[in-house]
Amino acid sequence: MKGKILSVRKNSLAKELELQAGDSILEVNGRKIRDIIELSFELADEEIEMLIEHSNGEKELIEFEKDIDEELGVEFESAVFDGIRRCSNNCYFCFVNMIDPRMRKSLAIKDDDYRLSFLYGNFITLSNLTEKDFNRIERLHLSPLFVSIHTMDSKLRSEMLRCNRAGKIREQLDRLEKSGVEYHTQIVLCRNLNDGKFLEETLDELVARKSHVLSIAIVPVGITKFRNDPFPLEQFDRDSAIEIIEQVERWQLKMRRDFGETFIYLGDEFYLLANRDFPPEEFYDGFPQLDNGIGLARSFIEDFRSEEISANYDREIEIAIVSGTSIAPTLKNLAAGIPNVKIKSLPINNVAFGSTVNVSGLLTGRDILNGLQNLESNPDGILIPASALRAGENVFLDDFSLEDLQREIPSKIIPIQNGNEFREALCHFFEFQTNRFNRANYMWQSNAAYTK
Repeated sequence: MKGKILSVRKNSLAKELELQAGDSILEVNGRKIRDIIELSFELADEEIEMLIEHSNGEKELIEFEKDIDEELGVEFESAVFDGIRRCSNNCYFCFVNMIDPRMRKSLAIKDDDYRLSFLYGNFITLSNLTEKDFNRIERLHLSPLFVSIHTMDSKLRSEMLRCNRAGKIREQLDRLEKSGVEYHTQIVLCRNLNDGKFLEETLDELVARKSHVLSIAIVPVGITKFRNDPFPLEQFDRDSAIEIIEQVERWQLKMRRDFGETFIYLGDEFYLLANRDFPPEEFYDGFPQLDNGIGLARSFIEDFRSEEISANYDREIEIAIVSGTSIAPTLKNLAAGIPNVKIKSLPINNVAFGSTVNVSGLLTGRDILNGLQNLESNPDGILIPASALRAGENVFLDDFSLEDLQREIPSKIIPIQNGNEFREALCHFFEFQTNRFNRANYMWQSNAAYTK
C-alpha cells in the first residue's frame, strides 16, 4: 500500500523536500495511506511526519512544517494506493467484456471503485460496497458520487448485473441519502429489457429522490463484435430510438415545468439514430454529464458557433475530417461554406470493434490509417478526434501512436478537442498546425493537473 510518485512540480513543497519521481509515500503522521483522499486529509495539518520509500528501496522519515492550505505538488501513478476496487458484477451489457483481448490490458480493468467515482466521475453500481466503505463515505462525506442505476426493479437489476446484491439498490441509495450524499445517475438502456414500463418506473422513483439525485442520464447499450455473452441483446434502431425520445420528452417537459430544469438527459446516440436535431443548449442545464456523452454534440456545435467564421486563405485548400460514422454528417454541415476550404468528410468504419460501434472516441489508429490510405489524393490537412487518443498522450486504443500515423500519411494531422478548435483549424489551418506542439503540451499539463 503506497502512493508512487509519477512527477514532482517545480517550485513545490515536494521539490523542497527533494522528493523524486519513483519515490513512494507509505505513511503520513503514522497512518498508512490508501488513496489521495486520505492523503489530502492527513496533509491538512501544519506539522507532518511522512514515511517515504525511495526508488532504491531505502525508507526515510521526513518531518516538516507547512501552511495549512499548502499542496504537496506531486502527481501519482494512481489515485488509489491499495489497488483499484474491481467490479463484482457480470452485466449482460458490460462493454469491458466486449473489448478485443489483444488490446492493452488497462482497457480490461473493470473498476467499480467509489473513490474514483468521487474523484473523477466514474460510474459505480454500489454492489461491492462493504459496511466499512459506507462508513467511510459517510465519515468523509464523499459527495457527489456517480451511480449506475439501469433499473430500480430489484429482480431485473439483479438479473442484468448477475449479482444478488445489485437488487438492494433502494437500501443502498437510502443509506447514501441519509448521510447527505448526492449522486448523478445513469441508465444503460437495453432494448426490450429495461426500457418501456421499467424505464417509466425507474424515472418515477428517481424523480421522487430528486433532493439527492442531481441528474439522470440515459444512454443506449453498445455492442461490439467481440461480445460472446449468451444473453441476447438488441440495439436500438431509428423507430425504437424515436419511441425513447418521445417517452423521455414527456418527462423532460414535466421536469422543466415543475422544477425549471430538464434533469433527465438522453445520450447523443438516440438523436443520431432517430435523425432528430439535438436539443438546444439550455436544455442541458450546463451539461452536468458531458463526459458521459450527454450533450457532447450540442456543446461542440455551440463552441463552433461561438465566434464568427473568419477564414482568409489566398488559395483553395482541402481538409479531411475524420470521425465516427454517426457524427460525420453533423461535422460536415458545420464545416460547409467556409471560403476557399474544400471539405472531405471521412467517416471511419470501426473494424476493430465492429461496425455497430460508430462513435469517434472508440476509433483505433489502424482503422484511421486504413481510412486515410483510401483517399484518392492527399489533402492539405487532416483533422482527427482528440477523444480517440489516450488522455494526455498521443496514443490510440490499439497502442498505435499519432506519430506512427503521421509517418504513414504525408498530410499534416491535427487532433481536435472541441468546437472552438474545430473552427480555428478550419479557418486558420496553417497557423493552427504551427502551434500544435505548444497546444499538445498545454493539453497534457491540463490533463495531468485534472488527475491530481
